[in-house]
Amino acid sequence: MKLDKFFQTLLLTGAVVVVINAPAKGEEVREDIQGKSSTQRVGKSALDQKLAVTDKKFANRKSSVLAPSTRKSRLFKSQIASSLQRVSDKTSKNIRQLSEIELPATSAQMLVQSPTPTNPPNPEQRTGEQIIPITGVKANPTNTGIEVILETSLGEQLQVTNRSQDNNFIADIPNAQLRLPSGEAFVFRSEKPLAGVTEITVINIDANTVRVTVVGDAKSPTVELFDDNAGLVFGINSAATATQPSQQPQTPQAQQPASETPQEESAAQPDEPIELVVTGEQDGYRVTNTTTGTKTDTPLRDIPQSIQVVPQEVLRDQQVTRIEDAVRNVPGVNQNFNFGPLTTYTIRGFEATATNFLRDGLLDPVAGEVSELSSIERVEVLKGPASVLFGLGNPGGSINLISKRPLSEPFYGIDATVGTYSYYRGAIDLSGPLDDSKTALYRLNVAYRNSDSFVDFFNGESLNISPVISVDIGERTNLILEGEYIKTRDSYASGVPVIGSVLSNPIGEVSRNRNFGEPSDEFEQTITRLGYQLEHKFNDNWSLRNAFRFVSRDYSDQLTLPGRLDADNRTFNRVDREYELENTNYTLTTNLVGKFSTGSIQHQLLFGVDFNSLENLSPIYAEREANPIDIFDPIYGQAKIPGAAIVFESSDRSLTNSWGIYVQDQVTLSEGLKLLLGVRFDTFDRKYTDFINNTESSASDSAFSPRFGIVYQPIPAISLYASYTSSFTPPGGTFFFSVDSSLQPERGNQYEIGVKADLSDRLSATLAFFDLTRTNVSTADPDRSGFFIQVGEQNSQGIELNIAGEILPGWNVYAGYAYIDAHTTEDINPEFVGKRLPNTADHSFNLWTSYEIQQGELQGLGAGFGLFFVGDRAGDLPNTYDVPSYVRTDAAIFYNRDKFRVALNFKNLFDINYFESALNSNRVYYGQPFTLQGTVSWQF
Repeated sequence: MKLDKFFQTLLLTGAVVVVINAPAKGEEVREDIQGKSSTQRVGKSALDQKLAVTDKKFANRKSSVLAPSTRKSRLFKSQIASSLQRVSDKTSKNIRQLSEIELPATSAQMLVQSPTPTNPPNPEQRTGEQIIPITGVKANPTNTGIEVILETSLGEQLQVTNRSQDNNFIADIPNAQLRLPSGEAFVFRSEKPLAGVTEITVINIDANTVRVTVVGDAKSPTVELFDDNAGLVFGINSAATATQPSQQPQTPQAQQPASETPQEESAAQPDEPIELVVTGEQDGYRVTNTTTGTKTDTPLRDIPQSIQVVPQEVLRDQQVTRIEDAVRNVPGVNQNFNFGPLTTYTIRGFEATATNFLRDGLLDPVAGEVSELSSIERVEVLKGPASVLFGLGNPGGSINLISKRPLSEPFYGIDATVGTYSYYRGAIDLSGPLDDSKTALYRLNVAYRNSDSFVDFFNGESLNISPVISVDIGERTNLILEGEYIKTRDSYASGVPVIGSVLSNPIGEVSRNRNFGEPSDEFEQTITRLGYQLEHKFNDNWSLRNAFRFVSRDYSDQLTLPGRLDADNRTFNRVDREYELENTNYTLTTNLVGKFSTGSIQHQLLFGVDFNSLENLSPIYAEREANPIDIFDPIYGQAKIPGAAIVFESSDRSLTNSWGIYVQDQVTLSEGLKLLLGVRFDTFDRKYTDFINNTESSASDSAFSPRFGIVYQPIPAISLYASYTSSFTPPGGTFFFSVDSSLQPERGNQYEIGVKADLSDRLSATLAFFDLTRTNVSTADPDRSGFFIQVGEQNSQGIELNIAGEILPGWNVYAGYAYIDAHTTEDINPEFVGKRLPNTADHSFNLWTSYEIQQGELQGLGAGFGLFFVGDRAGDLPNTYDVPSYVRTDAAIFYNRDKFRVALNFKNLFDINYFESALNSNRVYYGQPFTLQGTVSWQF
């Protein structure tokens, strides 16, 4: 059955490829200007990956691709220019230098930078203008320094406004965006490319503007501007050449005297490699764009909903290899428990189930059960309901894992980590082109982990293999093939009893390293992913995207599970469990994305259809009586009872099929006023088969999920927003043991208002107020095992604040705070009304900040510091006990040198005793004590 569906999908995909790749009648054939250059080219890369250009041919070549004879020079327009007029195409031999232009004095207002030029074009004039895509950025060495090429076929239409601020040359290009041929945004950065220049960056600062920034060591660099067939060229002179008098000054009055400062040796001699730091979609601690909130690449400040992104640089600095450690940085997200086959979370007070996890925007119900992040670029958390885009799911929010993508230049990375509790981990990251024309790219991530734990006889190992291939099928079609194989074997930690840990026990306190299972307890799981992503661009405004993913998970365990503590306060009752489970998920989605205008109003339309099939097949689930254990004097190896009676057993299959159709319109009414409108219709059916009793039941239902929001930007750096979003999920979720057609889908409705601010070019903040209600809440029927009843309503209200980015060069911060009041508002059991929802802290705070020395003998040396505060949480719904608050301190020391990085990470630096989470009324989980991990990384 599985292979039939898979092959049918492949046949359908082949037909789609043939149809959409056929050239349209009258389609323009464009000249390929890329050639076979070995120059550094921006690709879909991991963040902060250094790629050294060592090709001597390239190093000695004086930019032969862009010969001066093919260029047309421009004069820069300073910020005091009254208008932006097209410069004559006639070649000019005398190019006026930036240092020759008198600029107005810097005002205090410029200390808080606006992400648009000081004198942008009149908004009325810009309305309806075409956004010009810049599809790549190249950096070539020259005799006088380096040139940065913004690759576009419409280079002469780009208008440039520049200014100098302190040591910075800043050029803003309106009506342009950095967009890879696939449509994804990217960022370019080069650190210390030549003498006198500290950094060159090219970024999107909003939906309509690209900014080029050249940071000088002691003064603003000398920059020239050219038009070329390949695009717009910025010629940047090194300190050595810039200090010489101009050979042909434009006017004698403007000639600058030679500097008396001793000349520095150029950092990029023609016969030496230039090392560039090239980034993918985002860079640093601050992320500007995402697809999670809209399924289109949209600036975060244009989305009327809270989204937090944990980027690659934060993951690297904290040495994060597990999802639970990544989301620790996200306010409003709490971990439930993490010792065993499943780690669960609450987002804004509500549990994130299997359907709240995404992989590259596709539903992936086992993504939350994979702790290894070797193939993950970043983690994005969408707060609140998201059914209008992704279908069924709980209302708290969605966690989207973004995969690493192939690079267009060779890249090889090796990581080795050793830590306390016999922690060993190795990882490789390989990428590059498969052919000379770079139409076929690959990426391969492999990671192996073997570790023990502070918990007695808890150990395990895992192997992850993640290959990806990207192929350009013609100029307008791209196909990505991806696979993943994950093999995990781990022990199981049972947690400790509430009495003797959180609550006092007259006999004493239970040690945090105790395990009340058995040394032989373990689980194994194998996860396989296969899929593709296909995109075809009809033109610059319209594109079609089709994606498919098959996910299979085979799981088995043999565990000894504790239950209740007896009245003697030392005897822990247990059961012996045997469990096998097969999860199979198919997801197929197709999106049509288009940009158009109706008069002065701009639209970005998304129309999509998707199908999802989720099957849970459990051949056996059996709990048998087992011998109890003394929590203060445990004796192991005596749990099993020969011929023990079965306490509970099942053998069943559950299947959920869902179909969805949705439409979304991102409307730009004016430069400062935007709307987001969306609606989705879903229909789903569920079938449950009980193999023991030989019974079958089924039910079907449908749901509408609307969404609307508004964004008002009084100035480009500030976004005020308000939104309404909704969600639905079948009663009982995706793991169910019966089907009752009388039950209604659970619904979620959220109202949110907030403000998003770009405090500078590299520092952003989000403040959100939300009111989230969940109705038709389902819970297990106490009178009928395996059935559900709908008990009432739950509500969550709160405030969230998030700050991320760079405060000063080298000083980064990622911080957040959340206040959440989540409680039951209606219930058929009056005792639960007004009770706090479990594992949700009223107050939580996270801070991670790092600093890296930027120059001098200690350049590359850095340190990080983190604080993680989680307030009191209810341990269960009756609120019989509270899990106490804690403050955990982390730290890091690291050193970057050329292609090497060495780091030491200290977690729980002061070795505090704290509780990570509560499982139920009987058990809680201790957090990890002090641990030390050392990592050596090599990239080449």
